[in-house]
Amino acid sequence: MRNFFYNVIMIFNKEDFVSTEPRYSLSTNVKHFYLNAKTIKFPKTSIFFSRIVFYVIFIICTLSQLLISNPTLSQETGNRMVIVHLRGVFDAGISLTSFTGLKAINKVAEISGIKNGETTTLNIPSQYLPGEFVLRIDYRGKEADSPYPSERTLFINNQNIELYVNPPFINKTDSIKFNTDEKENTVYSLFMKENNEKRTQLDLLRQLLIGYDSPKSKFYDQGMKEYENRRKEYNTWLLKEAETHKKLYISHLFQFHYIPALDWKLDEKKRMNQVTQLFFEGIDFNDTLIIRTKEINKMMGDFMGIYGLQITKEYMKDSVFTEAGRVACEKASKGHPKLYGWMVDYFYSGFETYQINQGMQMLQTHINNPNCLTNKKLQILKRLKGIEKLKPETVSPDFIIKDSEGKDFEFHTYQGKAPNKLLLFWSADCAHCKHIVDSLYQWFNTGDNKTKIDVIAVSLDNTETEIPKWEQAKQTLNNWKHLRAEGGVNSTVANDYFILSTPVMFIVETKNNTILNMPETFEQFKESMIKQFK
Repeated sequence: MRNFFYNVIMIFNKEDFVSTEPRYSLSTNVKHFYLNAKTIKFPKTSIFFSRIVFYVIFIICTLSQLLISNPTLSQETGNRMVIVHLRGVFDAGISLTSFTGLKAINKVAEISGIKNGETTTLNIPSQYLPGEFVLRIDYRGKEADSPYPSERTLFINNQNIELYVNPPFINKTDSIKFNTDEKENTVYSLFMKENNEKRTQLDLLRQLLIGYDSPKSKFYDQGMKEYENRRKEYNTWLLKEAETHKKLYISHLFQFHYIPALDWKLDEKKRMNQVTQLFFEGIDFNDTLIIRTKEINKMMGDFMGIYGLQITKEYMKDSVFTEAGRVACEKASKGHPKLYGWMVDYFYSGFETYQINQGMQMLQTHINNPNCLTNKKLQILKRLKGIEKLKPETVSPDFIIKDSEGKDFEFHTYQGKAPNKLLLFWSADCAHCKHIVDSLYQWFNTGDNKTKIDVIAVSLDNTETEIPKWEQAKQTLNNWKHLRAEGGVNSTVANDYFILSTPVMFIVETKNNTILNMPETFEQFKESMIKQFK
């Protein structure tokens, strides 16, 4: 029971982490340096020191090559290797991405053009270890095929991993083979098999207790006792497994399977409250290694899902999710500063995406706590400043942007045909934006709505892939004023309006440029317009 709001760098040069030379071989450069040593001319006045320099350079070159090519030495230095033997396809590109922060975003290693039957080695720097990784193979079955992706997770700790992989069946046990002494992934697979068997029985009892229509019967009492006995046995087994495998990274993941107690005699509403109160029981918030696995995101997805069940009206979203953030951040504040900071970053991302200002204000207490190692303090402070500065009845910031014809567009002097203007910050590459833009455009073209408000759509698209999408999208949105802010979210206009993500809307009175409302959803926009024109 545990991707909030729908499921968040170091860049290494390819040569830093990919080795295609045979293991245990001495590089050509090192051999050449040694064999031609006699041709190096040292000044007679400093021959002693020159010889020292020569041998130091030779030793460094030799050791650096061996550290790349020799798995044993690689283990001793803290780096690890994933050796992949490709089979069953024409060719493939392989990458390895680590779970760090809120999701798998740090691409640790990548190489392309690996042919069927070839072997390649991906080197993993020690700062990513131990942890959970995504091994992605983009393969072609035939030369004429387009690349097709296959993925699986890998746990990497203090061992190198050697894999024999047939990409289309990467998650089938008979199509992927680990080296015989591999522990992390092998033990985890065995743990999950036994875990699923034990959980099946508990889930059957839980479903019985939830659906049984006579909670006062003896049979129900027997079911409660049986469930509680099995729950305790299960949690004891989890602890024993964690202790048995404590030297393995995967032992830190067992805690995510812990099942808190539950009073089955409570009514459904009170029982759900108990679930939220005890949700994090069994989680060690001092264990910073749990940040390096996707399991913590799954846990938070379940947590937010429970709170989401309480939302029966749109207006309840802000208060309910803010309360969820308060509970989770308070719990995390008792643990390690890194985990505390991770939790604050998690809720910042959700609150910013869905423009939950109430939640942002709740986070202010935590970012001021010296024990909170958040990566988002500056962004949160920026959002809070915007909440304070930009509000109804204040004058909107003016800006000048070049339009598609190369002419200056000045927001304050723009006088359209309607008494109001909607300033919409959006991105054509944003799914949430698309939903709002589609709804707005349909409303705009209904009845006499065009006479009520002019739409100024400011795109924050700024990359080579985003800009063409915006150029295409704006062709379908006629009668709107389309602008693009150079620099995207880092542009002057985005900073003046404290924009950190999209979409963001401001309803502004055309005559004096006063902010009338800042709707967070299309529904709120529509309500605002109904109130103004009723």
